[in-house]
Amino acid sequence: MGRASKHVKNKLVAGLIAAIPLGITLFLVFYVDSMVQKVVRLPYPFLGIVLSLAVIYALGVFVTSLVGRIFLRTLNRVLERIPGLRDLYRTWKQLLVTPDLNSGMFAKVVLVPDESGQHFLLGFSTGRPIGSDSDRLCVFVPNSPNPISGRLYFASMKRCHFVPVSSKDALKTVVSSGNYLPSGLAMALPSLRE
Repeated sequence: MGRASKHVKNKLVAGLIAAIPLGITLFLVFYVDSMVQKVVRLPYPFLGIVLSLAVIYALGVFVTSLVGRIFLRTLNRVLERIPGLRDLYRTWKQLLVTPDLNSGMFAKVVLVPDESGQHFLLGFSTGRPIGSDSDRLCVFVPNSPNPISGRLYFASMKRCHFVPVSSKDALKTVVSSGNYLPSGLAMALPSLRE
């Protein structure tokens, strides 16, 4: 009975992990279509999706044109000068407009010990010390399976273990709640045991 219940539990968890992104995608497709249908009153179902994609494509053409780039630069300067909004804008810009996950806060994948020292937390860091303190790193430890929120640690560099794993693979591990484990992480974990 133990093997059967474990098998059922594993399959349910795997099915749930597969169903969540699919469910969110379907919800967004139907939501966008219904909102466009309300505004434009299109005669055919799912024509709202096609119209939305066309608008997004046109926006992409605009922002990559000379006029669009000038507009974005001007908007950027204005948002950088508004007190209060400036800090929020810079943070979101750094997270969303980073050219790839291997730069900025997500440059390095790191394991840091938890408060008890018995377990390790998967986090991300620039790999550079904070200011004049050459022994401290800023490490962001995302929540699983939702990596948008998490905790920020200022950890001693001696206690941080850099792992030879890409940021993309580490994020897959977080989102999958550990069901996906890259080989670099799997190889690093046994060497951390005391």
